[in-house]
Amino acid sequence: MVNTTIKTTKSQEIFAAAQNLMPGGVSSPVRAFKSVGGQPIVFDRVKDSYIWDVDGNQYIDYVGTWGPAICGHAHPEVIAALHEALEKGTSFGAPSVLENLLAEMVIDAVPSMEMVRFVNSGTEACMAVLRLMRAFTNREKIIKFEGCYHGHADMFLVKAGSGVATLGLPDSPGVPKAVTSSTLTAPYNDLEAVKALFAENRDEIAGVILEPVVGNAGFITPDAGFLEGLREITHEHGALLVFDEVMTGFRIAYGGAQERFGVTPDLTTLGKVIGGGLPVGAYGGGRDIMSMIAPAGHVYQAGTLSGNPLAMTAGIKTLELLQRPGTYEYLDQITQKLADGLLQIAKETGHEACGGHISAMFGLFFTSGPVHNYEDAKKSDMAKFARFHRGMLERGVYLAPSQFEAGFTSLAHTEADIHQTLVAAREVLCNL
Repeated sequence: MVNTTIKTTKSQEIFAAAQNLMPGGVSSPVRAFKSVGGQPIVFDRVKDSYIWDVDGNQYIDYVGTWGPAICGHAHPEVIAALHEALEKGTSFGAPSVLENLLAEMVIDAVPSMEMVRFVNSGTEACMAVLRLMRAFTNREKIIKFEGCYHGHADMFLVKAGSGVATLGLPDSPGVPKAVTSSTLTAPYNDLEAVKALFAENRDEIAGVILEPVVGNAGFITPDAGFLEGLREITHEHGALLVFDEVMTGFRIAYGGAQERFGVTPDLTTLGKVIGGGLPVGAYGGGRDIMSMIAPAGHVYQAGTLSGNPLAMTAGIKTLELLQRPGTYEYLDQITQKLADGLLQIAKETGHEACGGHISAMFGLFFTSGPVHNYEDAKKSDMAKFARFHRGMLERGVYLAPSQFEAGFTSLAHTEADIHQTLVAAREVLCNL
């Protein structure tokens, strides 16, 4: 355990026990703090923009359960709606009107969607959309971008981001070469590489899938013309364009990255925000494509807990909250103050750093930059980030325990939270 000025006795005891019960002591790899050193803190409860661990320490949270807590943790209106829904049961395994209500809200918001199918996670949504794009085009190959993460399904674990990047893992053992041989990769923001892949695999590529704003290799924005160029290339070759908006959907704009940048893909995957903190995912697109999904068509995909009434309820209330006047203006204002402040402090304290924000999503790299893709991101000083992360944790600020993860703000973050965070950052960076 790294020397600490905060009491973490209970966290250490619980995590030690967890390592005998679960691989690495966690249910998801990045939680293990492997890339930043020390042991994870064990959460006890969350509320608004704050976390309390089992030892009673309080932190300002910029992970937000990896994105869903855009309205803040345990928002009272979401909790009240869930209490009411709980009285009716926790799972139906049958249609409910709640699915209709959330579907209408999602379709109204997301430009590419005429129909939607609910699933239980972003990974599941990306698995299903891959099957659908192959069926629709009658082609097998896909293009993904290095450092982009679309869940842990076999066909996506090729030069992936998120925990794969954080832990420095190679393509995962147990993934058959036959599965990944149809997954082609290109550097993010490199249109020429994409054109070359289409030229080398003429009439074989079903489509291109990407995070329109990367969040799983750190926060990386699309260069001017990149998304538009992908739209043109896929049109030209009869392939589909898929935006994985699991992170960006309803976060960087109500209609996601496609609304923000004015580029409409053929298919979109969603998650995080539309569950309001409960497990959920979704995928959707044009009626002609989505009509291929069973039982309307022959492309099979199913899930016992899909459309779960609690997840639908939390999603409906969260989207209602996001539609209120001034929501996105506030998110942009506080996130800009945070992101700009971190960069300014890094400069004033003599550290090379780059980063930025879009609405309620931000990032900081310890490199001179700019960062256009995963290779650029890997030039960051990971050892410095680990020390920065630990220093911020010591001062009551909880950041993602990886250089390769974006940060998130929420409507619950206050000007005082941002000020306290920047004061902490100055203290830490002055001593790195």
